[in-house]
Amino acid sequence: MADDGDFDDYDDDNGDEFFDEEEPLDEVQDGQGDGEKIELLPHEDIGQAVDKDKRITTPFMTKYERARVLGTRALQISMCAPIMVELENETDPLQIAMKELKARKIPLIIRRYLPDGSYEDWAIDELIIND
Repeated sequence: MADDGDFDDYDDDNGDEFFDEEEPLDEVQDGQGDGEKIELLPHEDIGQAVDKDKRITTPFMTKYERARVLGTRALQISMCAPIMVELENETDPLQIAMKELKARKIPLIIRRYLPDGSYEDWAIDELIIND
């Protein structure tokens, strides 16, 4: 039934074929643009970095930052990144990442974006971590 050839050369009301194999659908042909022009805008910096002494956000690590840091670091450890703490029979990358976070040895920077487009960078050892 499906291979009856019913849809091989199907024409619509205008006589155009729907399945024309000679003309690719994804490419724009000359004269098809209808005068549309795409203008590329120059890349502008999103914001300025805030100085360390002028930070306005709290020094507490949020639960979302903690989850992101632990997940990122566990992924790095699972892909054979150097471990920053001494191991005591730990093999789980997440447990190792937790141990590194507790020792404040994770080599990551947390970037917090502010509503005005600027951002603050916080190192892990600068943040207060609630367990």
